[in-house]
Amino acid sequence: MNPMAISWISFGCVFGGAMVGMFFRRIVPEHHLGTDSKDVIKLAMGLLATMSALVLALLISSAKTSHDTQSGEVTQMAADFIQLDRVLAHYGPETKDARALLYQTVAQGLGQTQTTYHSGILDTRVTTASADVFFEKIQQLEPRSDFQRSLYAQAMQIGAELGRLRSLLLEQTGGSIPMPFLVVLVFWLAMLFASFGLFSPSNATVIGVLLVCAISVAGAIFLVLEMDRPFGGLIQISSAPLHNALAHLGK
Repeated sequence: MNPMAISWISFGCVFGGAMVGMFFRRIVPEHHLGTDSKDVIKLAMGLLATMSALVLALLISSAKTSHDTQSGEVTQMAADFIQLDRVLAHYGPETKDARALLYQTVAQGLGQTQTTYHSGILDTRVTTASADVFFEKIQQLEPRSDFQRSLYAQAMQIGAELGRLRSLLLEQTGGSIPMPFLVVLVFWLAMLFASFGLFSPSNATVIGVLLVCAISVAGAIFLVLEMDRPFGGLIQISSAPLHNALAHLGK
């Protein structure tokens, strides 16, 4: 589901909880809202607040770890592209076509990274076809000396590593945040805001403060979900490493 839709649903649940609390304040018998009752409810809500903070911290940590991991994989891919190009350059002039295909594949992939999240980096049909042709070109090389055989082995090894990183990136595009955790977090926050409304007077100032707090909570959830979409969200992984690699290819 779209992060914006989830954040609006979260906002509705949280702020709705506060309004429900204010509604129940009017119909709950006065003796149910005495000092003893307030103390018990405050302790219960304190427990919910602590658990909510822990779950929110867990979601942030999960999204940040996933974001950093994929960013590192993109940087590693960029370094591997440069290394592979240098190995082919040292191999000899017969790798000219393969190096041109490598440049073409990276350039086409960069055209998609900012627009196609579900495809991921270098996952369009065009770039996949270019990558296949590129590896076929490498496999067709016929080393004639120990030096070329060593470079050929290095090129195959780097190519295999690039394929592994690409597959790993594709497997990670589903997101790292478990939806049950998010549902439980929103439920706890709704109950917490309901307790705020239960003991708050029904005036514009209080409602405005609760509204701002609900928007803040929904905004935090939105940012966490956006961080979990590193190729299509607001907090995207930088494509600068790949652009830098492209500038060095073919030199």
